[in-house]
Amino acid sequence: MRAVVIGGGIVGLTSGLALRRAGIDVMICERAPEIRAAGAGLGLWANALAVFDELGIGEQVRANGKPSEMYFHDPAGRLLETPEFGVEDHQYLLVHRAKLNDLLADAVGRENIRLATAFQTYEEHHDQVTVRLSDGSAENADLLVGADGTYSAVRAQLVPGAEAQEHPGHQVWRAVIPAPGIAVSEDRLILGTHGCRGGYVRTHDGFVYWLVNQFRSPALTGSRKQQALHRAQYLEQGAPNPVLAELIAATPEEQILHNQIMLVPPLPHWVSGRVALAGDAAHAMSPHITAGATLGIEDAVLLSYLLTTAADVPAALAAYEASQIPQYARVSRLSAAVEHSRTPQEFAHHYAAFSHWMITQEPRHHGPNRVTA
Repeated sequence: MRAVVIGGGIVGLTSGLALRRAGIDVMICERAPEIRAAGAGLGLWANALAVFDELGIGEQVRANGKPSEMYFHDPAGRLLETPEFGVEDHQYLLVHRAKLNDLLADAVGRENIRLATAFQTYEEHHDQVTVRLSDGSAENADLLVGADGTYSAVRAQLVPGAEAQEHPGHQVWRAVIPAPGIAVSEDRLILGTHGCRGGYVRTHDGFVYWLVNQFRSPALTGSRKQQALHRAQYLEQGAPNPVLAELIAATPEEQILHNQIMLVPPLPHWVSGRVALAGDAAHAMSPHITAGATLGIEDAVLLSYLLTTAADVPAALAAYEASQIPQYARVSRLSAAVEHSRTPQEFAHHYAAFSHWMITQEPRHHGPNRVTA
């Protein structure tokens, strides 16, 4: 069996690795001239780490990350406790996106990745799919996987009219910087006023990752640094040591990443006979639940398992869709409960409820790879 994967991000590379371990020949196409990652830090939960363990790279992933905990504080620095949930419901691994992408590319085998090669279109036949690429070539395969992110070109053909949409007023600023001489003695995630949340986390290699998010943001004015600093004031009101504002002020303007958050609307279908979507291409969601990559990694390994156990490719893809569309309807409801929390304490509760649900789900992908989550 042969598969073409579009997208050389975390989900595309994980898809390629899982498919190869299932005995499937894989070619990954990435439109950029190099393997790279947009963004900075990335949280991986226990279910994603279990997948990487079974794919043989768990130790390497952990060596490039820092064990962290997702507890929240209020603007005055008080811990928002969630005694109804256990410590394990708050634990995750903070990794650097670019380093994880490099690790995955090495694991897949860079000879199986075609860089500077964008997807153009596909033609589906009863026994194969023909994938046409930007260099003028055409590849025949048994399966096409669209793991090409929020603005997926594969999705545009598979599900016309399902373009990514703005999450109105939802903005995010972030950066990873060397420890800048500011005393950062602990990690701190803060739920503030005016729809703001953010904080800072120390990485395993001596850097600091800071972020600021805002729901229902007013129109933006000023530089990225000014925008982030303005919102930091809503996160450290009454705090004796305003570390977040100091970190933002110490960050060069050109290193601050800013994004309007985009969402993929619920799709009527994720697959056809020989084409499937995975990761953000299928379900890009708000980063306030810090789980998009983890859930996309599970897409990848479930798809690889079903391809080795179903009668044929169309049957495998139908089973994948039947599993994932209801799953993500539940994710959407849990995510909305977090977003629309009326108080910081309610936000902390709903967040822990989501992570508890996510990491305690019954594994849905067993088989030759022995992958569990």
